[in-house]
Amino acid sequence: MREAVVVEAVRTPMGKGRPNGALAHVHPVELLAHTLRTLVERSGVDPALIDDVIGGTVDQVGEQAMNTTRYALLSAGFPESVPATTVDRQCGSSQQAVHFAAQGVMAGAYDLVVACGVESMSRVPMGANVPAGTDPFGPGVAARYPDGLVPQGISAELIAAKWSLSRERMDAFAVSSHRKAAAAWESGRFDAEIAPLDGVSRDECVRPASSVEVLAGLRPAYHDPAFAARFPQIEWNITAGNASPVNDGASAVLITSAETAARLGLRPLARLHSFAVTGSDPLLMLTGVIPATEKVLRRASLSLKDIDLFEVNEAFASVVLAWQQETGADLDKVNVHGGAIALGHPLGASGTRLTTTLVHALRERGARYGLQTMCEAGGLANAMILESV
Repeated sequence: MREAVVVEAVRTPMGKGRPNGALAHVHPVELLAHTLRTLVERSGVDPALIDDVIGGTVDQVGEQAMNTTRYALLSAGFPESVPATTVDRQCGSSQQAVHFAAQGVMAGAYDLVVACGVESMSRVPMGANVPAGTDPFGPGVAARYPDGLVPQGISAELIAAKWSLSRERMDAFAVSSHRKAAAAWESGRFDAEIAPLDGVSRDECVRPASSVEVLAGLRPAYHDPAFAARFPQIEWNITAGNASPVNDGASAVLITSAETAARLGLRPLARLHSFAVTGSDPLLMLTGVIPATEKVLRRASLSLKDIDLFEVNEAFASVVLAWQQETGADLDKVNVHGGAIALGHPLGASGTRLTTTLVHALRERGARYGLQTMCEAGGLANAMILESV
């Protein structure tokens, strides 16, 4: 079986997903097009050679409907002969795109393929694809879970309660994310991955001056009397400060075989080593990162101590801290350039954003193995291991 390697990885800065956000004026198709254009410019690849473009987008409605990835590559100037598809595995959509792309290369179906993602949460708000009064689950799910499922914020609260994660610990983790992100920006560690757009060259949500004292003043974000009665164990410690913000952004990675890279004169940055995807309890929907990590390590015949760097999506501080308690991972190796709490979480773009950051961090630090995992709505998680080459 052929090896799949990443030869380029880029992302936009992450803007606030609000009407006044730095990238709110940019159509989501153009966000992704900018990233695709930058990807081929930096790699020097002729886009006519690309076999497929696989993109992730979560809210596929309005300006993000009609296979956004296809129109983004057309806007980017790719030949009309280049195909594209848009996939949805919730927050892990573009990580799933990486899995599909790499597996296609390994199987011989692709020689050169792009995995990417985009989300403009200022223009297409989260949940816009579920109109008011509609039921996306159906009667079978209602019968299986008669007490009802819960929103992600409630799931994050249930995780905090189950793993006895205090408000102070989660806030401290959030402050650390901001400080690591600010330090990475100041030291130029994001320079190789960023594709500035319309004068925006930095992630908009990083707050270097954030402190535990400041975050302690924030109110619970998801308090609800009905859920409080149903789940008396919840202490209501999830706030806007220890959860990821909503954001606009796009990211993309170029994947090929080792043989094709050599033939085209491309420099591999990392080998896509192993992959896993798993389902988990849809009530505690954000805990899938725990079995996904175990599964991908087993498939790779590696142990936790073999991993030099981790990228674990910071949808909520409780998710990463529960994962750390269960796995025993060293937090000093986790999200070393900050995570989604500071950098942002533009849903469909986050998977390839994490990959982009991990690829460059591995190379910059001379590390060998990196593990990336993401929790996803509905009780899902992706995990993969990259190896520097």
